[in-house]
Amino acid sequence: MPKIKTHKATAKRLRYSGKGKLMRTKVGKSHFRRRKPKRVKVLFSRMLEVESVGYKRKVKRLAPYLDK
Repeated sequence: MPKIKTHKATAKRLRYSGKGKLMRTKVGKSHFRRRKPKRVKVLFSRMLEVESVGYKRKVKRLAPYLDK
């Protein structure tokens, strides 16, 4: 059986936490950062949990080997 290719952009944007939750980065992290307050820039470094079941299913299809 051939291997499934991983969608690299998806693999770079998402991670699984230690408890197995799918975590995503925030958008707008690298664009126009000089205009944003320091507090906002700190908030960009935190990752958020993905809650949508459909999005999780799509990620599973795009990056099947991302799982821990």
